[in-house]
Amino acid sequence: MITMLHNGLAAVGTWWAERLLDWLAWLIAWLPESVAAPFEYQFMLRALLTSMVVGVVCGVLSCYVVLKRWALLGDAISHAVLPGVALAYLLGLPVLLGAFASGGLTALGIGFIQRNTRIKEDSAMGLMFTAAFALGIVIISRIATSTHLMHILFGNVLGVTMGTLVTTLYAGLVALLAVFFFYKHLLVYTFDPSHASAIGLSTGAIHYGLMLLLTLTIVTSLETVGVILVVAMLIIPGATASLVSHRLPRMMWIAVAVGVVSSTVGLYFSFRLDVASGGMMVLVAFAIFVLVGLVSPVGPVRRQLRRRAA
Repeated sequence: MITMLHNGLAAVGTWWAERLLDWLAWLIAWLPESVAAPFEYQFMLRALLTSMVVGVVCGVLSCYVVLKRWALLGDAISHAVLPGVALAYLLGLPVLLGAFASGGLTALGIGFIQRNTRIKEDSAMGLMFTAAFALGIVIISRIATSTHLMHILFGNVLGVTMGTLVTTLYAGLVALLAVFFFYKHLLVYTFDPSHASAIGLSTGAIHYGLMLLLTLTIVTSLETVGVILVVAMLIIPGATASLVSHRLPRMMWIAVAVGVVSSTVGLYFSFRLDVASGGMMVLVAFAIFVLVGLVSPVGPVRRQLRRRAA
């Protein structure tokens, strides 16, 4: 029964992935030939679609990361997926399954330590992710080859297969649907946890649920930017949006735009310059952050203009 369900989901996901790739190829055909040339290859189309999905999901979740000041949590979970990846590789299981299990256990462990001991949140994060990362290094040291694991660490979006694309699409869909259906709960919890508790919301469930969503987002980004650089993709879009607006819906749209633009432009330049795709995506995102920071309402350019006008 489970095998039939898995095969059915894979078939449906593959059909939708092929349709999305066809639509993407049709849109790219309208671009100038010099820009569209790299995307004539099927592997580049798969990489582009995967990058766009990662940009959308990271953009949405990055708003919560920035508003909740959970930058260290994203770093902790991204490092904590390493032992799950290594164990899955050793046991011949899906790497994404091992990564989600490891990251989810670490996220729950951080919340448990914070809520049941005197240890503060930042210390709990440091304890859990260093222990998990150390365990991952020990396991990797017993593996004869670490080539595939290095792709997980640093990303290899150009090597994305159809199966990985389908998995990324499903994981991204789950994350976005969770945010959509529980938007009001997350909104209240993000800005005023005390009020959320007073009106009867289970802040503990929302807290752990948001942690698991972050884990799912990090796992979604494994093949694209890797576990190390995904932290930047979970911070920079939301940080950029916070320079322009403090309203969550508008922040999300801006963050998604930053995530998608940085992912697609970074992929294009990584192909043209023959450099690491994950690193180039993060550099493009950081360049957008700097540019927006300069011209934002609180940026130095606008301040200088106001001084001159005064």
